[in-house]
Amino acid sequence: MRCFTVLGPSQSGKTTLTEALGALEGRQRATPFGDRLTLRCFDYLSEAWGALDVTGGADNLAAAGHALAASDHAVLVVPPHPEAAPQAAPYLRLIEEAGVPASLFINHMDGFEGRVRDTVAALQTYAAHLLVLRQVPIRAGGEITGAVDLISERAWEYREGRPSALVEMPETIRAREQEARAEMLENLADYDDALLEQLIEDKVPAPDSVFAMVADMHRRNDILPVFLGAALHANGVTRLMKDLRHESAGPEAVAARLRVAPDAVIAVWGDNRRHVGKSVLLRDLGGDLAPGAALGGGTLGTLAAPDGKPVDGAVPPGGLALAVKSDHLAPGTVYANGDAQPMPDWAAGPAPAMVRLLTPANTRDEARLSGALSRVAGVDPGLRLSQDPETGHACVHVQGPMHLRRLSDLLASEFDIAVQDDPPEGCYRETVTRPAEARYRHRKQSGGAGQFADIHLTVRPQQRGAGFAFDETVKGGAVPRNYIPAVQAGCEEALKQGPMGFPVLDVAVTLTDGKHHAVDSSDHAFRTAGLMGLRQALAEAGPVLLQPVQRIDIHVPSIYAGGLVAQVSALKGQVLGFDPHPTARGWDVFRALIPQPAEDALFRALAGLTHGTGWYESRFDHYEELHGKTAEKVRADRAAAEA
Repeated sequence: MRCFTVLGPSQSGKTTLTEALGALEGRQRATPFGDRLTLRCFDYLSEAWGALDVTGGADNLAAAGHALAASDHAVLVVPPHPEAAPQAAPYLRLIEEAGVPASLFINHMDGFEGRVRDTVAALQTYAAHLLVLRQVPIRAGGEITGAVDLISERAWEYREGRPSALVEMPETIRAREQEARAEMLENLADYDDALLEQLIEDKVPAPDSVFAMVADMHRRNDILPVFLGAALHANGVTRLMKDLRHESAGPEAVAARLRVAPDAVIAVWGDNRRHVGKSVLLRDLGGDLAPGAALGGGTLGTLAAPDGKPVDGAVPPGGLALAVKSDHLAPGTVYANGDAQPMPDWAAGPAPAMVRLLTPANTRDEARLSGALSRVAGVDPGLRLSQDPETGHACVHVQGPMHLRRLSDLLASEFDIAVQDDPPEGCYRETVTRPAEARYRHRKQSGGAGQFADIHLTVRPQQRGAGFAFDETVKGGAVPRNYIPAVQAGCEEALKQGPMGFPVLDVAVTLTDGKHHAVDSSDHAFRTAGLMGLRQALAEAGPVLLQPVQRIDIHVPSIYAGGLVAQVSALKGQVLGFDPHPTARGWDVFRALIPQPAEDALFRALAGLTHGTGWYESRFDHYEELHGKTAEKVRADRAAAEA
C-alpha cells in the first residue's frame, strides 16, 4: 500500500481533490480522525492507496507534520492567484523540512484568468526546491478548457466529471507551449548533464527519456512538479494520479528518510472515542504487524483495517491499520527494533503560543478535568499542558482559537466536562527601590511558656536578577546563632507576598541586632518576627511593581515582516530587528521584546497581520518596572481579588 498526504491552505479544495482521486475507479472509504485528519482509502490500477487529508489552517500544522512523516509523497493544493502564494508558505516550508517528495496542484483553474507563470513565480519565492511547471492551460473564449503536457506535448481537453480527452494542440497555444517547454528543459538541465549537452547541441530530447529523468529527479526530491486542474470538475485529476503512481516511492523510502529500520511501525495519529477509548492509526512499513504482536512495550489487541473490518493476518507492507484500546501507544512515535523514538522535531509543528486557563463549570469536575486533559494531550501533538503558578488551575497551550474551541467541544462531548477559558493574568512581581529599616518585637503570653523575639532588620534593593540574599551582623549574642536560620526562614516567607500582593524579587536583608529571652524565645517566635519585620520594612522601602518581559521570535513570510514594527510598538514592545530565516526561503525571523501581559494581544494581531501564516516562540527575558495607570489598575485588580 502506498500513502500520500494532501495539504494546503483553507478553501484550496483539498478534500474535493482527495474525493476526486478516490473516485477515479469508483471505490473509496473515508475514516475521519476528529476534524483535522481524514484517511481516504481507494484502489487505482489494482494498487491500494491511502490519502491523508489534512484540514487547512495554521492550527492544524501539527496534524500535517505527523501525516507527512508517515507518507511516501505529498500533494500541496494551492489556489491559482499569485497574491495567495503566501498562504501556501507554511506548507512549502513544512514539506521541505520533512524532505518528502511532493507535487503541487494549482486548483480552481476553471475560474482563473491570470497567467500561471506568475502563480508559479510567486510560489517559488517560498520554495528552495525548483518548481517545474508540467502543463500549460488551453484557453478558449476566456475560459480554460484543457492543458498541454510539456513533456509529451499532448493536448488534453477537460470534460465535466470525466477523464480528459486527447485532442490536437490548438495553434493558439503552440508558441506558449514551446516557450514553456524550453524553460522547463533548461531548468531540468541543471540536474542532468546529458540533457544539458543535448540542449547545447540543439538536439530535441525524446519524451520517454525526459519522463524517466523527471521521475528520477522527483523521487530524489530534487524538484517539485506543478500540475493544473479543477478538482470540483475532475479536471487534471487523472494526470496527478499518474504522477503519484509513477513517481512516488514506497514505504522503504519512508524508513530511509526517518532513518529507522525497514520494518518500523509509525503511530500516525490518535483519537479518544467514548465507549471505545484510545485508538491509534498505525502505518506498518515492513508488513509484519498483526493482532497480538508486541509493540511499544505492550501487546496489540484488536487491529482494524481502514474499512473497519478486523485484521486477521498481517498488515501488508506499507499498510494502515487502527489499533483499538491501545493506551500504551503514543501518536507521533516510531516503533522499531523494540525501541520507541519520537518523530523528528519538524513533525510537531509550531510551538503552541495561545495560552488559556481552563476551569470546569462545575467545581466537582476539577479532578476529572485533569485526567481528561492528560488523555487528550496524549493524542494531540499541538497541545501542551501546564499549571498556572498564580492560581494552580490547568493551563493549556493551544495553536489558536479553532484549536481551543475544538478542545472545549471534545471535553464536553467525550468527557461530559463543560469548561470556561480565560487568559492568564500576568505573572507580576514587585521589588524595592531604596533601603529601609524595621524593628519588630514579637511578644505573646498565654498563661504557660510565652513567645518572645526582638529583631532589627535592614532591607536594600539588589540588581535585577540577583535574587534574595540574607546575612547578619549581630554582635554579642543578642540573637543566638541557633535562631538566625529561623529569622531567615521568616523573611523568605514574607517575600511570597509583598505590600502590593505579589512575590518580591531582588532584595537583600541584613539582621543587625535584636534581643532574646532565656525562657520564652524559640524558633517559632523568631520566624514570626522575621516574617512581620520584613513585611514592615518592605512597605517602607519604596515598593514598585515589576512585569515580565518576553523575548519573542516571530516566524513570518518576509512580505509581512514590515507590518510587525508598528504592532510591536503599539504593544509597548521593543523591536530588536529581523533577518532572513537561515533555512526557510522567503521567511524572516522578527525579534522583539514584549511585556508578557501583551502576548495575548500579539497572538490575535499576528493572525490578522500575516493572514494566519506567522507564529512565534516566546521565552522569559527579564523583569522591568511598571508605573502609571497600568500599574494602578494591576494593584487595584489584585486588591479586589483578595477582598
